[in-house]
Amino acid sequence: MLCANLYFPFHEDKDLLAGFLNKFVSNKIKTVDRIELEYAEGGKLNPAELLGEPQGTRGANQTSPDVAFIVNGHTGLILTENKFTEHSFYECSGRKKEYGNPDIKRCLNFRLIYSDIKNNCYQLNWEDGPRKNRKYWNYIRISDKGRQILKRCPAATSGYQLFRQQALAEGIAKSGKYEFVISCVTYDERNKTLIGSLSGAGVDDFTKDWACLFEGKAEFKSFSHQQFVNWIRENDSDGKCKDWLSYIEDRYGY
Repeated sequence: MLCANLYFPFHEDKDLLAGFLNKFVSNKIKTVDRIELEYAEGGKLNPAELLGEPQGTRGANQTSPDVAFIVNGHTGLILTENKFTEHSFYECSGRKKEYGNPDIKRCLNFRLIYSDIKNNCYQLNWEDGPRKNRKYWNYIRISDKGRQILKRCPAATSGYQLFRQQALAEGIAKSGKYEFVISCVTYDERNKTLIGSLSGAGVDDFTKDWACLFEGKAEFKSFSHQQFVNWIRENDSDGKCKDWLSYIEDRYGY
């Protein structure tokens, strides 16, 4: 609900949103064409085809970012995970004992996992059917910096959603459909637990350190809900957002 309350209202007045994204996400962003909640591409870029996930629906059983911004005349895509009170980006589903992983401890040893991903990552060794092999590692490449700082698989205990979204963004970016694709997170800056939730993997602050873990075409960015609301407050020169700002301040304290 917070995601819809904060970002979807700007689907009818996109100039302020475009200005914010230009400053806080990428200076390549000039215009916003569409805002979509629980976003998923169609065809070969849908999560089932691209990532090997079950055939789900937007928001259920597939990687579908909470909100997507389609920008620059439909030539750019910003995939955005929205967080409020959540404590982490959750544990990898491949580590659940009921799914048959014979050794979940190996996920906590990054060097072991990365030395032989095909055999050591259980996501690549599920049976056919609802838990068919996933393709996340087809698109993920860990950078030199990432190999230095990671202590465990970045998806293992607290980064599963971020890992999946990074893979989705990279897969879409490599398709050539867009000039650029960015994986993004918007969060409440008061939520220190979320910000530090990946410290066990060697990522003390995901807003600063997640982007350096990967090589590829897709970038990673983040911004806070507070930054967004403050930008609207400071740049709403004609007062069109006055009622919205009052509502958001009363409900969320922004």
